[in-house]
Amino acid sequence: MKFNSKFWSPIAASILLLSIACTNEKNVEKEVKTTFSGEKNEIKLLTLDPGHFHAHLVKKSMYEQVDPKVHVYAPDGPELAAYLQAIESFNTREENPTSWELDVYKGDDYLERMIQERKGNVMVTAGNNREKTANIKATVDAGFHVLADKPMAIDVAGFELLKEAFASAEENNVLLYDIMTERYEISTILQREFSMIPEVFGTLVEGSLEDPAITKESVHHFYKQVSGKPLIRPAWFYDVNQQGNGIVDVTTHLVDLVQWESFPEKIINYETDIEMLAAERWTTDLTLEQFSRSTGLDAYPAYLQNVVEDDTLRVYGNGEISYKINGIHAKVSVIWNYIAPEGSADTHYSIMRGTKSNLVIRQDAEEKYIPELYIEPVEGVATEAFETEVKAQVERLAGKFAGLDVVKVPGKASWRVVIPQAFRTGHEDHFREVTEAYIRYLTAGKLPEWEVPNMLAKYYVTTQGLELAK
Repeated sequence: MKFNSKFWSPIAASILLLSIACTNEKNVEKEVKTTFSGEKNEIKLLTLDPGHFHAHLVKKSMYEQVDPKVHVYAPDGPELAAYLQAIESFNTREENPTSWELDVYKGDDYLERMIQERKGNVMVTAGNNREKTANIKATVDAGFHVLADKPMAIDVAGFELLKEAFASAEENNVLLYDIMTERYEISTILQREFSMIPEVFGTLVEGSLEDPAITKESVHHFYKQVSGKPLIRPAWFYDVNQQGNGIVDVTTHLVDLVQWESFPEKIINYETDIEMLAAERWTTDLTLEQFSRSTGLDAYPAYLQNVVEDDTLRVYGNGEISYKINGIHAKVSVIWNYIAPEGSADTHYSIMRGTKSNLVIRQDAEEKYIPELYIEPVEGVATEAFETEVKAQVERLAGKFAGLDVVKVPGKASWRVVIPQAFRTGHEDHFREVTEAYIRYLTAGKLPEWEVPNMLAKYYVTTQGLELAK
């Protein structure tokens, strides 16, 4: 395929930094190694079908061990163009610019071509979820490592295929891993830390269906800004057959956090440790004007017509799942609104209920939409003695989180954890942190022993939750 100079004229000034070679040549490069020792540039990235903005956020930073030349395989279209423009903007920004060089293959046979050419050793994928699980399976079958955006499975059939993919990854000695950015949110990290301090938290209560021990709620918005620019979503993002229901998408993060916080570094066996209880889903309704503003399209595509009523698009973006994990009641829920009210943003609420205190994350207007962690003693706990213990434990944790403090909320038996600004990295920065962790695993040649079974447990909960909701 030939380079279209007219299309790329707005970024011609940076063409030396962003090398794009769209080629149909059939020569196969020398196969690259799939074991790593920490050497510079030894990890050679392949990017497959970058249809979601998470694909370029992985490359918002450079990594010493990662070769700056990235091989991209994708169908031609606006999603690929948006990805290329995003990388170009990283390469040309004034502060700390990146230096990625992109070698791009455009064609409907992008998966087959990537496997045939073997120009890299680690595949990154974030895009349309309809074929994602099959693409992951084919990639690990061919002996490539895979770093995949969530969700890696959007239904029960996808979960069964994902199980095969993990088995294949083990057989081929490659690492399959998903991008769990929320583990790097400081309020969540500290919630986990305090839950492991029996003097403050006690132990996790069992809870009930009506009053779970762990509740996690997430509110997102279809129309938002990313890297300072309005996010244009592909139309298929609104098709649950391609993106997935909300109950199997964002809840992936929430289920992951339930496991990661409540049973840190413990193996979860989905067949014996998970009991599904209840689930439901409901739609977010968008007008054609809202859909057009979000996608840039002036009409609903044919594949969405079956969920259009009276010119209103009804998207199953919302849902909740109640289940038990190791006998503990948990509930996760996700809500998708069209746009956040002025001055607000995506929000997160989380509570872990202990025998001595509850650990609560709030991110609403009162917190100015910044996630804050509160420690709230349960009824019967002596406030004065509790405060003394909390302050002692915060002082101890400050050795790990410099500047950490705690203040009493006026008029309430509640303490807010004062989180130093240095630890408040943003959502986009978490992609770098996930990637750095994955690089460490690649260098070690293995994932922590609990990661794979817990990924399976996570996707079992989300996909079985969808079945219950239906």
